[in-house]
Amino acid sequence: MTKQRVGLVGAGLMGHGIGKNIVIKGYPLTVVAHRNRAPVDDLVSKGAKEAKTGREVTEASDVVILCVTGSPQVEEAVYGRDGVLEGMKAGAVIIDCSTAEPGSTMKVSAAIAAKGGRFVDAPLVRTPKEAEEGRLGVMTGGDPEVIKEIEPILHCFADSIIHAGGTGAGHTLKLVNNFIALGTAAAVAEGIATAARAGIDMTALRDIVMAGGAKSVMFERLIQVPLADDDSAAKFAIGNAAKDLRYYTNMAENLPMSGFVAEAVHQTFVLALNRGYRDKFIPRLVDLICEINNVKLRKP
Repeated sequence: MTKQRVGLVGAGLMGHGIGKNIVIKGYPLTVVAHRNRAPVDDLVSKGAKEAKTGREVTEASDVVILCVTGSPQVEEAVYGRDGVLEGMKAGAVIIDCSTAEPGSTMKVSAAIAAKGGRFVDAPLVRTPKEAEEGRLGVMTGGDPEVIKEIEPILHCFADSIIHAGGTGAGHTLKLVNNFIALGTAAAVAEGIATAARAGIDMTALRDIVMAGGAKSVMFERLIQVPLADDDSAAKFAIGNAAKDLRYYTNMAENLPMSGFVAEAVHQTFVLALNRGYRDKFIPRLVDLICEINNVKLRKP
């Protein structure tokens, strides 16, 4: 059976792992150049073909994966000059693995359907490490029959695929998931900073939290900052996290839902942006909370 031709728009930290696992598992892959040449060059060395535009990617593909930062970038990739819509053939499937606003998702899906294409929102959980290992988690929104058709491609880079519902449900679920995760990160950072101010040994803090109900993946990641000055367990930029929280608070307001906790968490991340933390990884929230409270986190 001939494998579907796959296109990839967005070979960044997550996209490189997605593309790598698709091409090494035998799918023809076409990728458009990213602002960072290294991931594209590596994919080409593994057998992928490089295109100059999103239109060329779509012309060469049966299935196109978008893996970009957020809704503005998705809309530019789809609607922009030489974009996905210009090259899309009837029956093609567009999979959006970005974290996007559900309202934008519905508009993009309608535009693709108007040209005879099919759309699935399929945002991701986990980190670039799991992307490289082919162990991402995916939430899907869209027609179950289309999702069934593309599942072999999704399984190239994901070991967990959860069907969330109709179009937009994947992106909605992703925003709820990210709010819970980022809210936990903000609470953990504040707790660590408070413990440091009180003179609590960080190893003792780690041991008691990991032995009880406060145990979480985010705690395991953030506690490495005071213990080892290591933020590599969560390679997700604070700027992107703040964007996801803005999407969540906008979505909640439009439902409408009151979101007192969400606004506090969002503003914690906005504060981080204003203090120069945009490109730092999420565990550095610990440093931020210590900094604004004049807490010395590490021994000289």
